[in-house]
Amino acid sequence: MEERGWDQVDFAYVIGDAYVDHPSFGHAIISRLLESRGYRVGIISQPDWRDPASIRIFGEPRLGFLVSSGNMDSMVNHYSVSKKRRKTDAYTPGGEMGKRPDHACTVYGNLIRQSYKEIPVILGGIEASLRRLAHYDYWSDSLKRSILLDSGADIISYGMGERSIIEIAEALDAGIPVEELTYIDGTVVKVRDRERIRGAEFLPSYEELKQDKENYARSFYTQYRNTDAFNGKQLAEPYSDHLYVVQNPPAKPLSTMEMDDVYALPYTRTYHPSYEEKGGVPAISEIRFSLISSRGCFGGCSFCALTFHQGRIVQTRSHDSLLEEAEMITGEKDFKGYIHDVGGPTANFRHPSCQKQMEHGVCRDRQCLFPAPCKNLDADHSDYVSLLKKLRNVPGVKKVFIRSGIRFDYLLADRKKDFLRELCEYHVSGQLKVAPEHVSDQVLSLMGKPQNRVYEEFTRQFQKMNDRLGKKQYLVPYLMSSHPGSTLKEAVELAEYCRDLGYMPEQVQDFYPTPSTLSTCMYYTGLDPRTMKPVYVPRSPHEKAMQRALIQYRDPKLYDLVEEALKKAGRTDLIGYGPKCLIRPRNKAGYVDPSARSRAAGRPDRKRKKKTIRNVHKKK
Repeated sequence: MEERGWDQVDFAYVIGDAYVDHPSFGHAIISRLLESRGYRVGIISQPDWRDPASIRIFGEPRLGFLVSSGNMDSMVNHYSVSKKRRKTDAYTPGGEMGKRPDHACTVYGNLIRQSYKEIPVILGGIEASLRRLAHYDYWSDSLKRSILLDSGADIISYGMGERSIIEIAEALDAGIPVEELTYIDGTVVKVRDRERIRGAEFLPSYEELKQDKENYARSFYTQYRNTDAFNGKQLAEPYSDHLYVVQNPPAKPLSTMEMDDVYALPYTRTYHPSYEEKGGVPAISEIRFSLISSRGCFGGCSFCALTFHQGRIVQTRSHDSLLEEAEMITGEKDFKGYIHDVGGPTANFRHPSCQKQMEHGVCRDRQCLFPAPCKNLDADHSDYVSLLKKLRNVPGVKKVFIRSGIRFDYLLADRKKDFLRELCEYHVSGQLKVAPEHVSDQVLSLMGKPQNRVYEEFTRQFQKMNDRLGKKQYLVPYLMSSHPGSTLKEAVELAEYCRDLGYMPEQVQDFYPTPSTLSTCMYYTGLDPRTMKPVYVPRSPHEKAMQRALIQYRDPKLYDLVEEALKKAGRTDLIGYGPKCLIRPRNKAGYVDPSARSRAAGRPDRKRKKKTIRNVHKKK
């Protein structure tokens, strides 16, 4: 501040992450954007939340405090789905855990209020965005109030935030009191007088939500149907006769030119030099040589929060903007010639799903790809193929990979096979990760994913294309256990699929009920909010462990769980010696033959069998 001649910052920005000045980090975009409009921003990275002095390092800011937990929800950052504390934090110098509090936005907001009672506090980022109204909190197994109330903040800038944060800054700079800023799209605010709320759709009160889970399911689905910037309504959630949390409609999506401007800001593209002695910030290794080409997703997966955060309208950067960044990357000293990714939430979405969206918005009651591609879907990869070709020709680039994830149903809907050929020929390094998630059509329907036959068709076309190109490349499927709707029966189906594929995944994603997803609403209420029909929910940690173990049935450490699951599912036919069996039975002595896996897979090994029997007798 002294070097710049500043006596005061306009905004002090409190973040739960280490400070990384790269456009993959929300705090970098917001701070650089404010800077470009002439505002002075001071970053307070990972303050000591037990010490109020840590928040006062810049003194009182002229306009207000900005608060974000970081690139992740702090609870997801800290805990696995089994609620065990994680050992490392990729967003902290040296990967050190424990540098931010649980429920970071709430803690930081209250910390600020200890020192500054009247200063405006604006929440933003993923944690605030997805907890903006009453929400189910998995870690406490309870329904929590809007984070706006518990944090003591004045406004939430939800979603991506570029438009709303500038409007907020300009209004505060013009002297408008923060309590009067109730009109900005992309924000959530507190209103004391019901008469000031006009034209809003009123949700059930917080007390009604706590009393009846059906009320919460209906309220959540109302929110879900109002996530579009063009047709979303203002929503009001009562907390008392004199306190309402009001969500304004989402901010309009950015144009291509506006996206280009955001990514052209003068980022240093690395972490703050003070972190060097601890080895830097691990998270940057994943994105340093990657390109963000789009935001927004019309995929509509039930377990994903993108609909609530980035929205369903795809926004893209221009080819020139991406090529300029690629050339910049090639000049970095550690660049080896490989661009790790060109994508976004879904790599092969490079334009809105149909032409009407930029005027009328997305459909409130229909999905673009689920249960089948909409007849109005514009399934065209030509722009993405053209972009990838240009990037491959940038001097210094040896290979361009795609790691963001491919929607295979969208790929199949494109009658031209140009992208599939380009993908297999140039952008896969032996293995392509895809996300069928499950094989049971019943579970897939609740997930908002296409039927299993669609994935099977993609595997056939992928193999056919690789055969034509003379390449040996393989699909690595991501699978999810314990999603609402999955009983042990469906979990066994998934295990049989892995058996027939000859594949045991090293990692399985156990369904994680994070805030503001359809699947989390199902988990909490036992209802599908789209239909209000009951849904089976595997809730007990033991059942979840059994479902997960079934997918990894070849792991000897999981034998007891797999055996118990098969017995409970009535599938003891899968315990035996045949080629379709998952595990071998125990012998009279209670031992399991170590050669079980080879014979269960139809590969007899008589020599090994004799040796094993001799070893068992020795143990006796």
